[in-house]
Amino acid sequence: MTQVMWFRRDLRVHDHPALLRAAAAGEVLPLVVLDPALLRKPERPRAAAFLAAVAALDGALEGRLVARTGRPERVLPQVCREVRAAAVHVSAETTPYGRRRDDAVATALRAAGVGWVATGSPYAVGPGLVRTRSGTPFSVFTPFARAWRAHGAPGPAPAPPRMRLVSGVASQDLPPIPGRLPGGTPVTEREAQDAWAGFLAGAGSAYDQGRDRPDRAGTSRLSTALKLGTLHPRTLLHDLARHGLSDGSAGARFVTELAWREFFADVLWHHPESAWADLRPVLAALEYADPASDPVAAERFSAWREGRTGFPFIDAGMRQLRAEGWMHNRLRMVTASFLVKDLHLWWPHGARHFLDHLTDGDLASNSHGWQWVAGTGTDAAPYFRIFNPVAQGLRFDPHGDYVRRYVPELAHLHGAAAHEPWDAPGGYAHGYPERILDHAEQRRLALEGYAAARSGATT
Repeated sequence: MTQVMWFRRDLRVHDHPALLRAAAAGEVLPLVVLDPALLRKPERPRAAAFLAAVAALDGALEGRLVARTGRPERVLPQVCREVRAAAVHVSAETTPYGRRRDDAVATALRAAGVGWVATGSPYAVGPGLVRTRSGTPFSVFTPFARAWRAHGAPGPAPAPPRMRLVSGVASQDLPPIPGRLPGGTPVTEREAQDAWAGFLAGAGSAYDQGRDRPDRAGTSRLSTALKLGTLHPRTLLHDLARHGLSDGSAGARFVTELAWREFFADVLWHHPESAWADLRPVLAALEYADPASDPVAAERFSAWREGRTGFPFIDAGMRQLRAEGWMHNRLRMVTASFLVKDLHLWWPHGARHFLDHLTDGDLASNSHGWQWVAGTGTDAAPYFRIFNPVAQGLRFDPHGDYVRRYVPELAHLHGAAAHEPWDAPGGYAHGYPERILDHAEQRRLALEGYAAARSGATT
């Protein structure tokens, strides 16, 4: 019997339990359903990366990947009628939108007499599976990570035997990949595998020291591959253990970062409303600036988005985002702090901008990473996260190399002087903008606002 394999956030052939299960049940029709909204703006980095991964998947499937455009609850039943499919196989979706969409598709398929088989997920341990001893969800990372490690993840799925792929089914041409894909970011399955092998052989050994240095190639840059599912975290955990790296400082740190990704997915699973709203109401009384009605807030928000705040470390991060569709994690935290604590904007303003430009734009990690900085998410210490943009730059880009890479107006300043052009002779000679605000003053205002909001929440 024909089995439809619907690819979504699992654009790979290897370590793919859902594909393995479909292949064991009969002939496989590989299918991708293209969102019309994606096709309207294919130049967005996330869309371009997705299309590149889909094109590579089509090649791995001998050109048999069928592409259709439309609403999945309409497309899937139609395709199943065409090939007389017995079931549709998927990797389970975990986001609020994905779960609603899958419920609608499964209902439509059942009405048509077609099975719905969900196997695995984009995570090593599916969201909702790790709970406290009393059965409640975790709300703090450290105990979650401990239980997550104790739960363990299954090993990679074996490669399916020679699959029998359905041929002769009408398919749209895959859209061309628009523009230039971000440099240095592995996207396709082969690129991700090669990058991971290189990381294991080289930079991974110094990951715990190098991961916070944006001026160095100290991270794996696999976040886009994990988002698209061209590489699965189960594979990474298995390979770290196989190479005896899981217990070393670098390997353990890498596993911790994977655990953060899984923790945020678990929080979103249990609290779907937290995708775009504060998880905790502790700062509900805090007043934010509104760029829609306040001209000063609007101009500062534009300066933040465009990388012209006058703070070199902030501007370098925002320009890297626009140029590459990716930003180093240290800069994600510092630029987020600047938006929330210095510009006094509500975190969804920044989170939406990130999703518009990141190739690895993952809803759970993005929204809860922003809330971690804003103090409204899973962590309760907003006072300690007002990052000083200059101090952060001097600490994590001590020679100014990262700043000069993305802010050419400061290329003439040597060493750490690139972080403080206001103190350097000729620092503004090449058109770099002056600071749009006084960080010390905005820090004071932020702390006063937090104290007032928290006092109001406890009275």
